[in-house]
Amino acid sequence: MKRRLPAIVAACVPLVAATAVHTSAASASGELTLTASAAPVSFTCAPSAFAAPEGTAVESVTATAVPAGTFQVPGVPPLGGGSVPDVPAHCEVTVTLTHPGANDHAKVNVWLPQAGWNGRFQGVGGSAYSAADSGAGLAAAVKQGYAAATTDAGVGGALDTSWALDSSGRVNTALVDNFASRSAHEMAVVGKQVVADVYGRPAAYSYWNGCSTGGRQGYMEAQRYPKDFNGINASAPGINWNQFEIATLWPQVVMNEAHTYPTGCEFDAFDQAALKACDKLDGIADGLIGDPGRCDFNPRRLVGTKVLCEGKQVTITEADAEVVRRIWDGPRDVSGKRLWYGLPVGADFRYLAASRTENGVTTGAPFFVPSVWAATFVRKQPGFDTSKLTRAQFDEIFRRARAEYDPSMGTRDADLSAFRDAGGKLISWHGAADPIIPTGGTVDYRERVDERMGGTRKVDDFYRLFLAPGVSHCGLDGGRSDDLAALTAWVERGKAPAVLHATLTTATGQDVARDVCRYPMVSRYTGHGDPAAASSFRCVDGSRD
Repeated sequence: MKRRLPAIVAACVPLVAATAVHTSAASASGELTLTASAAPVSFTCAPSAFAAPEGTAVESVTATAVPAGTFQVPGVPPLGGGSVPDVPAHCEVTVTLTHPGANDHAKVNVWLPQAGWNGRFQGVGGSAYSAADSGAGLAAAVKQGYAAATTDAGVGGALDTSWALDSSGRVNTALVDNFASRSAHEMAVVGKQVVADVYGRPAAYSYWNGCSTGGRQGYMEAQRYPKDFNGINASAPGINWNQFEIATLWPQVVMNEAHTYPTGCEFDAFDQAALKACDKLDGIADGLIGDPGRCDFNPRRLVGTKVLCEGKQVTITEADAEVVRRIWDGPRDVSGKRLWYGLPVGADFRYLAASRTENGVTTGAPFFVPSVWAATFVRKQPGFDTSKLTRAQFDEIFRRARAEYDPSMGTRDADLSAFRDAGGKLISWHGAADPIIPTGGTVDYRERVDERMGGTRKVDDFYRLFLAPGVSHCGLDGGRSDDLAALTAWVERGKAPAVLHATLTTATGQDVARDVCRYPMVSRYTGHGDPAAASSFRCVDGSRD
């Protein structure tokens, strides 16, 4: 099986370039058209004075009129680069904020279309260690008629954590606070003021749009600043930050303990076998594991199987199978107690279970994002080698991360009553084959919200979760789903989405239409019809299936 991942999902960071945000176009039914809005009377690319958000001071304000054209995304592939064509003429306003005494400088970038504003404001999230959009999401939003904003929170790019520790080796708590929560809120406050000033009237509706780190920012907005946005589109969210970040180092611990480092093609053999065993659980062999949680494939069934790897024949061993079983099972402490969720069955192993061989010696190659979190933020030792993590060190880092950072970064608060009471709506989707953020953590959060706030039906009134079969990290966007259109229809017309209309890619590379079911519903084949057509499937209650 050759898995086709999203075009620019980098091997070292979760989706950090042009597809790091949703870019859903208007649906055929016109769900993104705000008919109640009249065109602005005037447009002046020069905002006047406005009130700084509480606790901040404005250091500078600049405004630049940008003609229509192609936007070049900064950076080079796979971490950047590319372009967004046909971006309309717009105004780019940059406001630099500081928190007096913190010596921080957080930029808020606001893009405002010169003509055709749809009356809406959109906040755009970041990825990995970047709080900001690369510019691709802003450009896409402006093309759709939104006035859009993002903030760098005063920190660096997706792979830059040089800001984490100060000169004395202590955590820079001001920048952690910026990155965790307060800068996104301040961006919302500033962005709305700029919009109202430039257009002469406020936005009729405000939305958040983000995936991965951007998804975490969206959930944090709902938890701490429930009145900032009418609707939040937050997907593959990095919530439960400390649990999942450290948990994604678990494959390295497992391989170290077993002194066994399967190659990519050996891991692929387990994925192929799991697909073969569980593909039909949704009623048809269509190249997608519809509900990975029901897949009970035992990796020991592959022991003794011969696999061709780079021209050499290798035999799957019991040690290989045990490594895979423990990675799927997820991290446990030294006493066997489960700490968090494992890699979803069917997700690619190459991100979290990578290894390298030098001079005949094979060692682990940890994924950059959790590795830096553990070494720099938790241990305060940027040079700490997470490729050699022992079980005892893993347990200790897991506990320390939660104790120190859950209050700021955890994004675990299940009480969304203030967001609900403010009339907010939250849509969240997560790829069921996400190799970077375990899907189980997002389900865990939703179930805790259900328990706290009256059950599934009541929570569905304002918050809906969708699990997309076969989808990798942030792999449902780029115009391949109608998530943003569904959110605007829910907020503005009260039309709650029962499904998300999407295009999924099977294990063989075929694009198929699917209606992604809201959790806990799952998709089942009706028994007749084209397997590539959404009409051939229906949503059933997965908890009773």
